[in-house]
Amino acid sequence: MTQTGIPFVFMRGGTSRGPYFNRADLPQDQEMLAQVLLAALGSGHPLNIDGIGGGVAVTTKVAMLSPSEDDWADVDYFFAQVSVQDRLVDFKPTCGNILSGVGPAAIEMGLVAPTGTETEVRIRAVNTGARVLARVQTPDGATRYDGAVAIAGVPGTAAPIALNFMGVVGSSTGAFLPTGHLRDRFDGIEVTCMDVAMPMVIARAEDFGLTGHETVAELDANADFFARMESIRISAGRAMGMGDVSKSVTPKFGLLAPARNGGTIATRYFMPWTTHPSMAVTGSQCLASCALTPGTVADGLLQRPTESPANVVLEHASGTIEVLLDFQMNNHFTLNSAGLLRTARKLADGKVYVPSDVWKGH
Repeated sequence: MTQTGIPFVFMRGGTSRGPYFNRADLPQDQEMLAQVLLAALGSGHPLNIDGIGGGVAVTTKVAMLSPSEDDWADVDYFFAQVSVQDRLVDFKPTCGNILSGVGPAAIEMGLVAPTGTETEVRIRAVNTGARVLARVQTPDGATRYDGAVAIAGVPGTAAPIALNFMGVVGSSTGAFLPTGHLRDRFDGIEVTCMDVAMPMVIARAEDFGLTGHETVAELDANADFFARMESIRISAGRAMGMGDVSKSVTPKFGLLAPARNGGTIATRYFMPWTTHPSMAVTGSQCLASCALTPGTVADGLLQRPTESPANVVLEHASGTIEVLLDFQMNNHFTLNSAGLLRTARKLADGKVYVPSDVWKGH
């Protein structure tokens, strides 16, 4: 069997991991592209044993980079979520953790030239149209990966990557509140449907008989909860104007509860058919915005900050994540931008191979 080699950089971005490709090295046809990504990651096996995926959703993510078609941006970032077993590729969402590695990967690929000790990389998220400014440490003209910043869900420390997200309100649906309401009710459960960086359906943990402080394993073992959550998510997806979402990873689902460990509010995030081991960067912006918005399901679960910018500390399954929100509160909550501090690390580079009967290359 002959094979087709495709250049890639293998990166950890935040609490996710996956290959970063130059979009020009991949097929332009989206159906063929999906087949190539399925083969490269080994989708269809619980361990992705015949590919470079890792057997869980946070390790079956793909970034595809190209010079930006946007006058503001340096790099276009096209994201794909590859399923572990179902041989599905979802091009609708974006991923903020994988985005953490876009700046370093763009420099590694030669798409962006380093400038001084810190390089600003302007990124356009193709899937949603969001604009993100990433600040990457580049002493001596090369990306620095070692440093003193620790993020929950990743061992050790690394160099900081500061991300400032702009234009994330209504990124997928065109509206901050896609249903037009601060609260909706599906299957007897009150939820807030919100679209900030990631369209989400957000509920109170207590309404499912949960504390919101369960471990990932405890939640994943709760089949009754997942069945009810999925029913609500599908109904909410239709109400949000997203159509039939039964085979889409969006909208994502989140739970809120009072904080126990000094944070602003406790959260759990779902991908959506398994529990996220920590927290998605995109999801953190939506959950933090929900927490600060009066009238949502977050009412009564926290002491809301009233001054902008506000540092919202989300407790999650692996620790905490801090989201700095710049907002206005007149008659309603208006988000200007969201900032987070993440890390990334280059793990490998070279070529990943797919069977030639999947794709013969350009």
